[in-house]
Formats: sequence, structure tokens, C-alpha cells
Amino acid sequence: MKTKLFLITPPFTQLNTPYPATAYIKGFLNTKDIESVQADLGIEVILKLFSKKGLEELFQLLNRQPATDNCKRILALKDEYLKTIDPVIAFLQGKNPTLALQICQEDFLPEASRFAQLEELDWAFGTMGTQDKAKHLATLYLEDISDFIVECVDENFGFSRYAERLGRSANSFDELYQALQQEPTYIDDILLSILKERIEAVQPTLFLISVPFPGNLYSAFRSAQWVRKFHPEIKISMGGGFPNTELRSLSDARVFEFFDYITLDDGEMPVEELIVNIENPNYNAFKRTFLLEDGKVVYKNNSTKSDYKQSQVGTPDYSDLLLDKYISVIEIVNPMHRMWSDGRWNKLTMAHGCYWGKCTFCDISLDYIKVYEPVAASLLCDRMEEMIAQTGENGFHFVDEAAPPALMRALALEILRRKLAVTWWTNIRFEKSFTRDLCLLLKASGCIAVSGGLEVASDRLLKLIDKGVTVEQVAKVTRNFTEAGVMVHAYLMYGYPTQTVQETVDSLEMVRQLFEAGVLQSGFWHQFAMTAHSPVGMYPEKFGVVKETETIGTFANNDINYTDSTGIDHDKFSFGLKKSLFNFMHGICFDYELQDWFDFKIPKTKITPDFIFDAVQEAEDFNIKPNAKIVWLGGKPSAEYFTKSKKGNSWEMITLTFHDKKESFTIQTNKNEGEWLLGILEKITVSNAKIYTFQEVKTDFEAHLEDFELFWYSKPINTLREFGLLVL
Repeated sequence: MKTKLFLITPPFTQLNTPYPATAYIKGFLNTKDIESVQADLGIEVILKLFSKKGLEELFQLLNRQPATDNCKRILALKDEYLKTIDPVIAFLQGKNPTLALQICQEDFLPEASRFAQLEELDWAFGTMGTQDKAKHLATLYLEDISDFIVECVDENFGFSRYAERLGRSANSFDELYQALQQEPTYIDDILLSILKERIEAVQPTLFLISVPFPGNLYSAFRSAQWVRKFHPEIKISMGGGFPNTELRSLSDARVFEFFDYITLDDGEMPVEELIVNIENPNYNAFKRTFLLEDGKVVYKNNSTKSDYKQSQVGTPDYSDLLLDKYISVIEIVNPMHRMWSDGRWNKLTMAHGCYWGKCTFCDISLDYIKVYEPVAASLLCDRMEEMIAQTGENGFHFVDEAAPPALMRALALEILRRKLAVTWWTNIRFEKSFTRDLCLLLKASGCIAVSGGLEVASDRLLKLIDKGVTVEQVAKVTRNFTEAGVMVHAYLMYGYPTQTVQETVDSLEMVRQLFEAGVLQSGFWHQFAMTAHSPVGMYPEKFGVVKETETIGTFANNDINYTDSTGIDHDKFSFGLKKSLFNFMHGICFDYELQDWFDFKIPKTKITPDFIFDAVQEAEDFNIKPNAKIVWLGGKPSAEYFTKSKKGNSWEMITLTFHDKKESFTIQTNKNEGEWLLGILEKITVSNAKIYTFQEVKTDFEAHLEDFELFWYSKPINTLREFGLLVL
């Protein structure tokens, strides 16, 4: 019997775009002619719940009467919610743009406690367009309903996570197992009614559940439980980011009351081997798979087949997903977080793993970081073109751990060569390869934003983290991106092992100066968490920390409780760090004393007031390497000849007139240099397949003329450098 697969992402991940794991696997299965259907049950549950019919049932099925004034108000206004919910969802799906005008008048939507923050946000949204402001108001409206659901119907509800507390580092399976023995909740009922329809329509032989985050875990088990009960003939497997990091030492046999298999790391080969095992029960070869044998959990990795190369896994396939039904929300004004939740993005990976792979807080011992394998730029562009044709969307989020600069350069050149109009953003390391010219190239190809780990803005700790960057270098790179018009978001960390109070204060001062210098537009503080698969988790003694417990749980094992030799309570910094950052992002409060952000005594910063200002003033190195690539992004100029005379001598000159998207400009040179320039610009134009090096350009010049350096550093070339003549 031929295997048919049904792939799902259980509730809830993102509202605005599908999580890509099932699309990746479906794309791979297509290359093997294996039939599969996928669904994002998260968005399907949200759309059923947040509809007129869904809210009618919700208001009738209250488990608890409202206790707070806020929820009493929402219940009293239920007719207003029932009247407005369908038009609001259509608006957030991009189908009803004129509703924005009514939403912005602020007498259309019923308002509960989430709207109380509006006055504070007026200044933040002052320059916002009508559509954006309406999106934000509509998001607050949905969050009000969400608060009502949590208080009166299902305490575990959350838009991008459901019952997350049950999955977050649950060393024991007991609490989750107990929850699964209870009657299904109202949200569960919606999920299971959709699942029932889908299973009956698809009739799969293998049911794959991808669990990216702790907040998807409970729903994954609920889905598996239902299929096991009503369709015991279907085999069920779990994969994804959560098992890859948390379930590597799984030993609780009760998990296999719900699942037949749990696979780790890249899913292509493990899934292919599962199919062979289902079709041929005597095969018994598995790739990185947990299963139950004689009542005991066993881990099998006895397949002799090697994993697929990135060039062999196919193009992610988004068919079956309800791409026109996703909803764009604007929850908070952090511009990078907004990109996570607003707009539909096609998700792709430039490279498997991380090319750096050294950061000591990161899971560098696991395959998803450790195994680095880039994809050729031409193949990436092929995949982008396929996905644009399939989804009708030309926005791409490259979900790399850290996109490699050389591959970003090659991809940008390929995008420009193919004349693709795309928008893209990704995660990077702030390394010195990101020169002014590379940032300009990335911007020209459609790159609108980058995010990167500044982590702790202290050179001692960056060294301990093995980040491979300094604060000064980060400042220069953020300047290069900002001046090119690419938004920069920094991941910031506090509470790293051995971090002192002084270093936390100095780190905040560095961040304050980066925002004040205008080279950082967005940031977010995370408190350090020790994970089992990072160098800090594996060798804590090297980092001055002691694990609180050495026993390994039978279920999830990743986050580790520890004590730091400094004995500092880092939690107390959380509010002040986040509040100051919120203000810095809006360009205010730079003149506040750092002490003003905290209600306990902190030491004065030891960072000089102009540290970042001085770092970004430093000019870039003008020494051009012979193998540097020279690229012209501009168009073909028109030429006019004229004669210049001085003291009885005359010589021929040339004026070249260029038109870029914003303006026109001219340069003048003597005739010979101008004609050489016309010829070389045609050769080095970005649409040509061949890319010339600096040495080749120099050699070409010297075959006809003399003194290349004098010409290269002359005013006409400096003008071209400002308008798209790049040295990469």
C-alpha cells in the first residue's frame, strides 16, 4: 500500500505567515513523488474562534463568569463584538482596506483594557498611516477578546502559544499527561473538529506533527491522542524544533501512547525511512528516531543512508495552506517585531547551520547549528522564483542562524542580475565583512532589515561568549547598514555567567549611545538562559556557574537551572533595561541618567560619553585588495563631447550624464579616460554574468592609459562611488 502523508503545524505559532517546516518537508517529498497534504491548524482554529459563529458559541459556553470589571465589560458589549468581528478579520487579511477609516475614528470597535495603553502610544504612532493605525487598533481589539477567553473559557489560550507552560522545560511528563486526561477544552474542540474533517478527507497512512516551540506541544499531543483513538491504523510521528532541542534524552514510555515515532534534527531522511518501515515492516532501519520496543523507549539510528544535501531537498511547497487567510497584526511598536507579525513572508534558508558556530550560549553541539552547508546563490534564486510563482508573494524572510556575508553578496548579485523585485530580511553576525559597499549592494537587491546578536555590549563578555566581534566593530557595521537604508535590530542579553553589575550598566550605556548615534533602530533584551547543548551547559565550571541539578528528566531536557558565582540577582534589571530601550527606540530620554531607569542603586558607567560616536566617525580602510569585486549598479550614461581651451592649448573632453531612480548627475573627464570609463562600466554592470576584480579593472586601464591610482581616486570616480560603483 502506498503511503500518504498528512503534515500539520498544531496551534499556535504565527498569525501572519505559516511556519515553514511542513512546507520544507512537502517540498522534499515532491522530489520523491510521495503524496502529501499539509495544514496549519493554528490559523484555522483562530479563524473559527474569531468569527461571529465562534464568538456566539464562546459567549454561551463560559466556564466561569467574569470576575474582573474588564471581562464584565466585554460580556456586556458582546453584541458589538459579534457585529464587528467578521469585518475586522477580513480587514486584517487585507480584504477590506476601507474599514481602516472607520476603525481609526475610534467609535467603531468596542474597547476594553488593552486600549488603555493607547494614550501612551499616540506619540509612537504619530506618523503612522491610517492602515497601520487601524491594524494596531484591531490587534488591541483581538487581544481584549483573548483576555476574555483566558479569564472565562480557557486559561491556557495565547495567540502564538497555547498551554506553553506545560511544554516549557517540562523535565517530567506528569503535568502534561494529566492535562491530556481532562476533558477537551473549547479550543481543543475547535481543533479536533477541524482535524476530524481533514483526516477523513486526506485518509493518510502517516500523520506528521511538526512542533517548533513549547507553545505547540499540548496541541500536538491532543491531535495525536484523537487520531490514535479514532484512527488507530494511522502511524503518528513528531518532529521539529521542540523535540530537536528538548527531547534528546526522552525515556518516558507514556509519550508513545500518543506517538509511534519521534524524529530528531533534519526531517527528510528520518521521514523517508519511516515510510519504508511502514511499507515494509521487516525493514527495521531508522534515522535518528525514538520508538517503543517491549515497553521501553529506544533510540534507533541504524540506517546506513546519509542525510540529503541542501541542493537535493527541493523548494519549499506552500500549496494546501490558506495563504490568503493569514492575518497581519501590529502588536507593539518595535519595528523588527512588527515584521514578525505583519505581512506574509516566504521563508527560506541560505545555509543549513551556522558558519561561525562558536557562541558559548548557543546549541552548537546540535546538528541544526553544527552542520554548516550553504546553498548556491543561483539555486536560491531559482527557489525564490518558484515560490513567487506559487504564492504570489515576493517577500522573503531568510531564517538562518546567521546568514554568511559571502553568500549574501552572491545572492544580492544574482537577484539584481535576474532583475527580481523582492523584499528580504535575515539574521547576521555583526562582522567586519559588512562594509559600506556590501550594505549598499544588499539594499539594492531588496534587503530591508537585518537582526544580529550584540548580546552583552562588553568586550570582555563578547570574548567569553566567543562572538568574534567587538562593540566598536558592531558600531561600524550598524552604521554601514543604517547609512545604506537597511534597518538594524540588535538582540541584547543580560545575566550572562560572571557578568557584573558594572558590565550590565556599561552595556546599557553602549546601547544608549548606539541609539543616540542613530545607527541602531530596534533592539530587545533577553535574559541569559543556560541550555543543555551549549558550551556553558556542557562545561559550566569554565564559566563560573554551577548546575543546580545534575539529574536528567524523563521528558524535556534543555533549560538548566544554575547558580552564578557572582551571586547577582539579574532579574531585577529586567524592567529598567526594557523600559529604557523602549524610550531609546523612539529617540527620547537619551539625556536621562542611567540611574533613573532603576529603583535600586547602580554604579556610574565607565564608558566614555563619546565611545560610539568616535567609533562611527572612523573612516573605512581605503586599501583595496586586488581580488575585490567591482560592480556598477547604475545605468548606461549618455555622452557629450566638447573642447576645453586654456592658454592656447585645447583638448577634448567628455561629459557623461547618468540617471538614477532619484536624480540625474554628470561627470566630466578627458576624452580618453571618459571613453575607457564608458567601456568599463558596460563590462562591470551588475547584469553581466562575469564579475571583474579590481586587478582586472586596473590592468584594463593600464593597457590603454597611464596612472590608474590617480584616476581611481579622482573626483569623477568618487562621484560614481556615491551613485552605485561598488567595491566588494
